[in-house]
Parts: sequence; structure tokens; C-alpha cells
Amino acid sequence: MNKNQRIMLSWALIAIYAIVTIVRRALAPDLLPVPISTALITFVPLLFLFVHGSLTYRLRDLLVFAAVTLVVSNIFENLSVLTGFPFGNYVYTDNIGPKLFHVPVLIGPVYLGTAYLAWTIARLIAGANHTRLSGHLIFSVPILAALMMVAWDLTMDPTFSTVSRTWIWQDGGSYFGVPFSNFLGWMLTTYVFLQMFALYLKERSKGQSVENQPSRLLNLQAVLFYGLIGAYYFVNAVTANTSETITDPAGMVWRVQDIHVVAGLIALFTMGTFTILGLVNLVKVSSAEDIAVSTLTDRTQDTLAAQRSRAPVPKA
Repeated sequence: MNKNQRIMLSWALIAIYAIVTIVRRALAPDLLPVPISTALITFVPLLFLFVHGSLTYRLRDLLVFAAVTLVVSNIFENLSVLTGFPFGNYVYTDNIGPKLFHVPVLIGPVYLGTAYLAWTIARLIAGANHTRLSGHLIFSVPILAALMMVAWDLTMDPTFSTVSRTWIWQDGGSYFGVPFSNFLGWMLTTYVFLQMFALYLKERSKGQSVENQPSRLLNLQAVLFYGLIGAYYFVNAVTANTSETITDPAGMVWRVQDIHVVAGLIALFTMGTFTILGLVNLVKVSSAEDIAVSTLTDRTQDTLAAQRSRAPVPKA
């Protein structure tokens, strides 16, 4: 598959995700059976990682990213189920299939797709123009990407835990049944595997004279995909209409409508903010490139003019 085909496939995956999430939620909630829509929401971002990522990284790099993400996230998830650290005390139900130890197998791919988007946008916002990070970017890019992951979890955790009971917080929590410790755990877990990937890229890139740089188009695709994930929760908040209440394990009663509305607001003002920052930086990069091209053109014209002025005049 050549470069143009992979770019077109990336657009197709973005379109599929938009249809399965936003269009389905707003216009046709019963368009797809739940197992099919769940599989698409999980695996389309994962496929995007390998298709889109192959335009910037080697296959080996993407496999390392996947391995580090899957191993670290599974270790921390299982550790928390067993001990309460770092997320808090919770258990997974059987709603999303078989488990690896105490954690459903599908949780790893969920981390992977969104983490890749967060990593790509963090590089864009931080101005990390090359695959190999240097200076403060080695640490600031993973921190920024981890914050983007926490923004996503702030948006989706109450819906999947308190409402859908995909996992259950055994002691409840102040954020619609989700404990404060969960978000600190997300920050720690995502930062660890993103930081490990940053250090891997730093070491593997030593001695290389050419480093890949994502084009504006590739960055735009990642920004739009991340924005779509957040937009789903906003659309869900606008279209949800229920008077149902739900009680968490701590005995707190929550209005489901409130959970959806707050999730939509959080998505708008956190994930939406990161999306806007990404788009603004794309415009800045575009302007800088245009200025550079214009400057180079002017210098070339000045050089040619100078050469012509020094050229000998032919005799008649």
C-alpha cells in the first residue's frame, strides 16, 4: 500500500468512526447492534494507529508503542484491581468479554488508539517537529499527552462505570461515583508508557541523519480524530433525554441525565480545548512554512538578479 492509499484509508477510518459514534447517536441509535458498534469503536482507532502511524514511524516503532502501552496499562490495571493502587478499588464486570488476569482484553486496545492520537497532537502543540525528541520535549510531550488522556477519561469514566457498569467503583466517588484517585492513576499510568516510548525514540534515533516529520495533513487527521472522540460525548449530552436515576455502590443516587450533560461539557472544554490548540498550531506551522518559502524565493530571485548583473554583456 503506497502513501496516498494509506492517507485515504486513514480518512476512511475517521469517517467510519464518525458514523458509528456521532451520526448513529444523533440520527439512528439503532443503526448497528451493540456488539458491532462496540467492536468498531474499539478497533477503528487501533487500526488508525498502524495505518496512520506507518506514514511517520517504522513498523518496529509502532510495535514497541503497542507493547509498552499494553504491558504497562495491564500491569497497573491489575495492580489496582488487587490492591487499589493507583486508580482505586474497582472490579470489571463481564460486559466487554474475556479478561487477561482481572482486566478485559479489550481495555488494552482502547488505551492504544487514543494514546497514539494524544501523542501525535502533543508533539504538534509542543512543537516537536522530529521523531526524536530533544531537551525538555523528552518529558513535556509525554506529560502533555498524558493530560489529554486524562481529559478523555474525565469525559467517559462516569458513563462506562456508573451508568453502563462496565466496571464498578466499589467505594463510589465524588465525581458521579468515580473517585478522585482514578484520575491520578490515569495520569501516572499513561505518563509512564508515553515516557518510555519517548526514551525509546531518543535512543533508537541516535546516529540517524534523517528523521521523519508528520505533514500538516497527517497532523490534521489526528487532531480531527481526537476531536471526534470528544464530540461524541457532546452530541450524547445534547440528545440524551432521560429521567432515570442510578445508585452507586456507596449508596449515592445520581441522575443519568446529569452524568451525560456534564460529560458533554467536560468533553467540550477539555478535549475541545486540546483539539483547538492542535488546529491553531497547524495554522501557525502553515504560516511559518509559507514565510520560509517566500523568504527562500526572494533570496533565490536576488541571487539570480545579482548573477545577471555581473554577467558580461555580449558584443554586437
